[in-house]
Amino acid sequence: MAKKEEPISMVDSFSEFKELKNIDKTTMISVLEESFRNVLAKMFGSDENFTVIMNPDKGDCEIYQNLEVVADGEVENPSMQIGLTDARAIDAECAIGEDVTKEIVFAEFGRRAILTLRQTLASKILDLQKDAIYNTFKNMEGELVTGEVYQIWKREVLIVDEDHHDLILPKEEQIPSDRFRKGETVRAVIKEVQNTNNNPKIILSRTSPEFLRRLFELEVPEIHDGLILLKAIARIPGERAKIAVESYDDRIDPVGACVGVKGSRIHGIVRELRNENIDVINYTSNTDLFIRRALSPAKISSVRINEEEKYAEVMLRPEEVSLAIGKGGLNIKLATMLTGYKIDVYRYTDDSDDIYLDEFSDEIDGWVIDALKGIGCMTAKSVLNMPREQVIDKADLEESTVDYVLGVLKAEFED
Repeated sequence: MAKKEEPISMVDSFSEFKELKNIDKTTMISVLEESFRNVLAKMFGSDENFTVIMNPDKGDCEIYQNLEVVADGEVENPSMQIGLTDARAIDAECAIGEDVTKEIVFAEFGRRAILTLRQTLASKILDLQKDAIYNTFKNMEGELVTGEVYQIWKREVLIVDEDHHDLILPKEEQIPSDRFRKGETVRAVIKEVQNTNNNPKIILSRTSPEFLRRLFELEVPEIHDGLILLKAIARIPGERAKIAVESYDDRIDPVGACVGVKGSRIHGIVRELRNENIDVINYTSNTDLFIRRALSPAKISSVRINEEEKYAEVMLRPEEVSLAIGKGGLNIKLATMLTGYKIDVYRYTDDSDDIYLDEFSDEIDGWVIDALKGIGCMTAKSVLNMPREQVIDKADLEESTVDYVLGVLKAEFED
């Protein structure tokens, strides 16, 4: 009974692997043949004189051993030679010195040989599967994928796509307000594919600027078709984002197309990003104008640019400074990310008798002056016009230091 079960086991070995996805038939046949040859080499010492013909569709293979015919009693190597009498049982017309082909029934070698074959196949197929998964997803880095939440852990979420691939969404790649439930559908971009010890790990991201780009491509046909280009993206995930868009067709308003009628297009993206506010501006290669647009809604009085150091000094009227900086400094931070320039904002005043803080360097320490400049105070009157408590809080200075500075500045104008 055991011998009858063994061929079935070998057929099962084929059926388990022949339907695998992402592995082409040619590669599969090559792997199967290599696996059989490995087992034959272990059993006979060599596989050089064997012919292996694979029939994966039928779930079997044909194995033939090519043997040299020698006189009876002169067989020195049974793996390479065969006696004349035995040879003529295979081919009645063969003669000494010729070759005869003997069919090998692999299943007759017993369970151990079949088990070895199955283990060899399993190992090679697993490696092939891993390679196929790695190569497939490596080519998809930056692409948008959709999957279902399968498991939620403290540091990451396991998401399964429609092909049952495991995708990992780490905590740091989640929008701060993301809250997932098992079975929920989630969209993200493939950030990277790791392959440590030939174990591919697909890492997703919902905080990447690329995620925002892909969402716009999905929602705005003009971007998908290449009529509108996303030239720059800046995000603070879950809070706010700025994108700069450009159209090569003068008939298309890129900002209007991205926002949609009554915000119809951008609302879906905002919901996907957990109510992350998105500012859309027109891109321009004019650095001065680009910085002005990036700092909107603030109205800029003047911009001084240092191209070599990628630095810009922006002058604004006092009432515009808070708009330029934004709540929690978000607006100026995003403008810096969007333009690639470090931006400092300063209060602008029309007073001809005002004095720049640098003129007080003999009385006020340089680091104190820098701290005041850091909150947009470039002149003496800009400091004096700001409430004392606000100067202390924003510049992060000691009360005694601020009182000293205010005293020095007031004395200058009293004189």
